[in-house]
Amino acid sequence: MTRFATFRFCLDPTVEQIGALERHVGASRFAYNQCLRMVFDARSARESGATVKVPRTGYDLINGFNRWKKSAAAGRIFAVDSEGVAEVCETGLTWRREVFQQVFEEAAVDLGRGLAAWSESRRGTRAGEPVAHPRFKKKATARPSFRLRNQFPKGGKPAIRVGEGHPRSVRIPGIGVLRVREDTRRLRRMVAGGRARVLFATVSRGRGRWWVSLNVEAADLHPARRHTEPDATTPWVGVDLGLTTLAVAACSDGTEVDRIDDWPRTLTATARRQRRLHRAVTRKKRGSRNRRKAADKLGRYYFRTAEIRRRYAHEVSNRLVKNHARLVIEHLDVRGMLARNPNLAKAIHDVGWGLVRRQIAYKQEWRGGELAVADRWFPSTKTCSGCGAIRDMGGVALRTYVCRSCGLMIDRDLNAAINLAVWAELHHGADARARDLHAEGPDTNAHRWERSGRRIRDGETGPGDVGTDAWALPV
Repeated sequence: MTRFATFRFCLDPTVEQIGALERHVGASRFAYNQCLRMVFDARSARESGATVKVPRTGYDLINGFNRWKKSAAAGRIFAVDSEGVAEVCETGLTWRREVFQQVFEEAAVDLGRGLAAWSESRRGTRAGEPVAHPRFKKKATARPSFRLRNQFPKGGKPAIRVGEGHPRSVRIPGIGVLRVREDTRRLRRMVAGGRARVLFATVSRGRGRWWVSLNVEAADLHPARRHTEPDATTPWVGVDLGLTTLAVAACSDGTEVDRIDDWPRTLTATARRQRRLHRAVTRKKRGSRNRRKAADKLGRYYFRTAEIRRRYAHEVSNRLVKNHARLVIEHLDVRGMLARNPNLAKAIHDVGWGLVRRQIAYKQEWRGGELAVADRWFPSTKTCSGCGAIRDMGGVALRTYVCRSCGLMIDRDLNAAINLAVWAELHHGADARARDLHAEGPDTNAHRWERSGRRIRDGETGPGDVGTDAWALPV
């Protein structure tokens, strides 16, 4: 069994290498736009009555672009001989040999995936939000990037190599050996030991720097670093993510096993600098060089805050996954929270719940543990961990849960973590037929009285006839 990981390094290219990287980025964008133009032209010809096949897959787009780049439509010249006779010579793309040919193919593959996602979204077979039709990439707005796949010739070295000539270097075909700023020892040891191989290399530019992301197919973790096979005695640990305390982990018996509250609030701590950088952008003239410099500086600020958040999310997820073989988290509608409560939007952005949850999911799978996701509507915060009563907690400022039924007083986040662990034991324990704890409130399925009121019909059976008179009013 294998796992897939990504190693990202910051490049330190020379002036000549920067020019080569720019050419590859432009070639990728050009191939993408040209393939999309071929799709539109084929659709127009088909609508006018011609029998033309519309390219839809990456394979069709690659073949179509390869035919086009060698044709007269891509480039031609007029050659005049000594007698004054002119002749049209098909040259195709004259600069196509200045870049590695895989750039064109991977751009066509990307467009094929975009068309497939759009088609599936129209048919309703794709989960998630609707996907728009692919559009042309603009140089000013498109993210500068290109992708190359690794080749493994028989008896030779792979095309993409790490640490060749210098320990901190990556060799990209068509460009050469590029120096990187981070240490590549971990990846080099995995590749040298036969425990990993590089599949793709994606080069991009952002925040004033060049980056390379290596998609790696690696072997499973060492058995010493994996969890033993969980059994019925392995306890479930509920993890509640919050704003005041980032994460609280607890078992179903009420034992708190971990609490993480010393996390860096990057956006909150640097709010004054953030406002100053935003003002610097808005005070510059639109389209000016100074405005572009101020925008780049603001982008570097957000990039640094995102990197700090990502690094700490790795620390938190590693800490939880290494120590617990069974974890249960709740399904958080982060986008809905941002829309419903704009006052807490900045704080929600600052904690990065979605990032922590995603890392916990794939790291727990790497280590052979179990991960359960509680239902989105499970009231983990409102439910009393002692008696199961449900009450509305109000705002996030109230940090102590006080039960009106049994009088239990407990930390709010700890109470939610305990409820998550109990939910996991009920749904994933020995009794798989167990259900949620009883939710208090009126029986909404009860039959109504024969009288004026909500949902009234003549001849309807009353709640007294069926024994469900929880909210029945006296006649």
